Amino acid sequence: MEDPAALGAGNPPANGYSNGNGNGGGKGKPAAPKGRETFRSQRRESEGSVDCPTLEFEYGDTDGHAAELSELYSYTENPEFTTNRRCFEEDFKTQVQGKEWLELEEDAQKAYVMGLLDRLEVVSRERRLKVARAVLYLAQGTFGECDSEVDVLHWSRYNCFLLYQMGTFSAFLELLHMEIDNSQACSSALRKPAISIADSTELRVLLSVMYLMVENIRLERETDSYGWRRARETFRTELSFSMHNEEPFALLLFSMVTKFCSGLAPHFPIKKVLLLLWKVVMFTLGGFEQLQALKVQKREELGLPPLAEDSIQVVKSMRAASPPSYTLDLGESQLAPPPSKLRGRRGSRRQLLTKQDSLDIYNERDLFKTEEPATEEEEESAGDGERTLDGELDLLEQDPLVPPPPSQAPLSAERVAFPKGLPWTPKVRQKDIEHFLEMSRNKFIGFTLEQDTDTLVGLPRPIHESVKTLKQAFWPKRLRHAACRILVAQPGIEPVPPVLGAWSLNHWTAREVPPLALWLKHKYISIADVQIKNEEELEKCPMSLGEEVVPETPCEILYQGMLCSLPQYMIALLKILLAAAPTSKAKTDSINILADVLPEEMPITVLQSMKLGIDVNRHKEIIVKSISALLLLLLKHFKLNHIYQTFYSPPNKHPFCFDLLIQFEYVSQHLVFANCIPLILKFFNQNILSYITAKNSISVLDYPCCIIQDLPELTTESLEAGDNNQFCWRNLFSCINLLRLLNKLTKWKHSRTMMLVVFKSAPILKRALKVKQAMLQLYVLKLLKIQTKYLGRQWRKSNMKTMSAIYQKVRHRMNDDWAYGNDIDARPWDFQAEECTLRANIEAFNSRRYDRPQDSEFSPVDNCLQSVLGQRLDLPEDFHYSYELWLEREVFSQPICWEELLQNH
Repeated sequence: MEDPAALGAGNPPANGYSNGNGNGGGKGKPAAPKGRETFRSQRRESEGSVDCPTLEFEYGDTDGHAAELSELYSYTENPEFTTNRRCFEEDFKTQVQGKEWLELEEDAQKAYVMGLLDRLEVVSRERRLKVARAVLYLAQGTFGECDSEVDVLHWSRYNCFLLYQMGTFSAFLELLHMEIDNSQACSSALRKPAISIADSTELRVLLSVMYLMVENIRLERETDSYGWRRARETFRTELSFSMHNEEPFALLLFSMVTKFCSGLAPHFPIKKVLLLLWKVVMFTLGGFEQLQALKVQKREELGLPPLAEDSIQVVKSMRAASPPSYTLDLGESQLAPPPSKLRGRRGSRRQLLTKQDSLDIYNERDLFKTEEPATEEEEESAGDGERTLDGELDLLEQDPLVPPPPSQAPLSAERVAFPKGLPWTPKVRQKDIEHFLEMSRNKFIGFTLEQDTDTLVGLPRPIHESVKTLKQAFWPKRLRHAACRILVAQPGIEPVPPVLGAWSLNHWTAREVPPLALWLKHKYISIADVQIKNEEELEKCPMSLGEEVVPETPCEILYQGMLCSLPQYMIALLKILLAAAPTSKAKTDSINILADVLPEEMPITVLQSMKLGIDVNRHKEIIVKSISALLLLLLKHFKLNHIYQTFYSPPNKHPFCFDLLIQFEYVSQHLVFANCIPLILKFFNQNILSYITAKNSISVLDYPCCIIQDLPELTTESLEAGDNNQFCWRNLFSCINLLRLLNKLTKWKHSRTMMLVVFKSAPILKRALKVKQAMLQLYVLKLLKIQTKYLGRQWRKSNMKTMSAIYQKVRHRMNDDWAYGNDIDARPWDFQAEECTLRANIEAFNSRRYDRPQDSEFSPVDNCLQSVLGQRLDLPEDFHYSYELWLEREVFSQPICWEELLQNH
């Protein structure tokens, strides 16, 4: 990977876009333009953002089913559809006479598939490839016998279930192992100066069949039969667990990724590998909806109150804010037009500020100020001032960045009616209450009580009310009332809700409930807070607390398999992401990710070159999409994986449950060590609006459209037009995933937050606010919020509209001084100490849980000499033939000083 400094915000992007300040940054940069030119460039960028309409984007696990299948194929592979059809028809005619595939009964179809699998087991690679292409044609939907795209998708799904039931996936898995271990293909690819799509034909066919089977079987529909649902669960189990003493399928794909990045197999079709890996992880572990359901289940098992909201559902009810001003932003650029140029144009400045007032997201008035509607004269002067400025800056030179949205039906009342008030339920951490009481005790009493949030003796009455508010404000009212009705109340004891479920009521009385239950009564407690408390206790008392029972879940099995090589996996994924980023420069030592998109013969016409250029850009976008979604899924599942209802019952002590979220922290730390934070910032150091609205697709060449109708003659205009969509779904999906990933890496990690500050991420992230999409803006504002206190007063003063957006859209943390920089966590600290402490905890956890030797140091030791000498040893069967030779060589011929031996022992 590159050095973090090389990935910082100061590097100029490779695609020619500036960083928003009129220059590319970095050393040796040319002098920045001054005055009129600088103001014009900033004004053009600001006006381009104003023209951006609100993007109607619905975030989910994947795009539409047809879109996900079409992204498997590059446009260079389109001629192979005909090859697959020809191979199938040649084989089918030799086995079935006078009928087509769709005309056969199910039993006849199964018999033919069994014959195909038998013909796969031949020595000749050419014959195997032809049979594999015939199977691929079936998985693609036997499009030669279909009349519409809907029919192709229907029969593709039907055939994939049929192929799985006949054991096709296991047969192709064996062939995939053979191709991975094919040293001849690897050495041949290494000797070639340029690798093309022809070098990975066998692998592409195998991976395509497996991807189609995973994607079609993974898709759940209400009309699925009982047999299909049972087959889906069986398939999920086979992919999740080790079958026949083999590793899980995801680990095999991870090994392909590392082998590709190491340069040992440059011919691997890495896009297909990454897409298949992402879908396998999603299928076996679950997508975002399954994650939310799992989180609710775990909170219920731990006795925590239910979640107040689902973050994805809350974001759907939010609307995007207008982007902040860039022309008057003193925090990002100190360059501004001289006062003489703007004299008499206060109306234009007022107009720019007026546009920012659209940040009142929920159509409600600010309760802390009185807003009056502008008079007609003010509106006229503002409009005249803007028109004058627009004419003077010659805005006709700029092209519209985003086409106007197509005419749509009026939105329903439900879509327009946004909720009033703050969208999120505020939260309070235990640490927040402790900090508040620590400051209060130091001020009024002069000493502190560590980890004591109940003793309020000597504190003024307002402090009592504040602590009560912090503790009780965020337990939902209806839950408090329901808890009080079923409490086990005793005289003199405050009622205690059954926060640990029915288990606690059966085993404890109200007097015996541990302090943890009392905490849960009052404030919001996350799953991580419950689990993180007692890891040190297990490390300190391994004998008395007993041995931990680790459930064999798919996520746990995947982590155990990834544990030894997890750093290599993360580095490999980030290397590929760096090579696919649009801001990356081509380097001689970078990996070649275009092996499965470049044709054997390079294009010779302008039209072919344009088509290949679109294909290459599309190829990179799909790689970024798959890696960003894969990393986000892994982090979220590993964060939940250790949350089990595992109770330890020490003698004469209360049982409790715990575990540290080490799996999540382990993956996160290796991502940070591999420069993931500067890499994501480098990705966003481009014109994100242009990236999201890119038209790197040719709709007539997408599957299944390209195999149903005759392809029209491609022209330059049709290639440039792209599709009619307002934005590119996969690019916006990738940007949101990368922002969520960056947020997870830096949340509550102050040393990593300082990395955002050091790499000057604030202007980069702020430029991303030009994309008017609520979810993307939310995670950008979250990242700006955590570093606001370190950016200085001048930045906060110059970005008040951004600060207002943070207040309106991001969840509030009571007692969080994020807007002023007075928080105790803003003090200087040793950045390395925090990561080193975390790493020590991770190593201790992994050593305790996964590296336990068979002969543990806690095992009893037999110190009796007669007992040890009297133990029976199992000797080989042929030992009595050579025991005399063994005695001579190992005993009699070796000089032994018995006195020294006894003294040493």
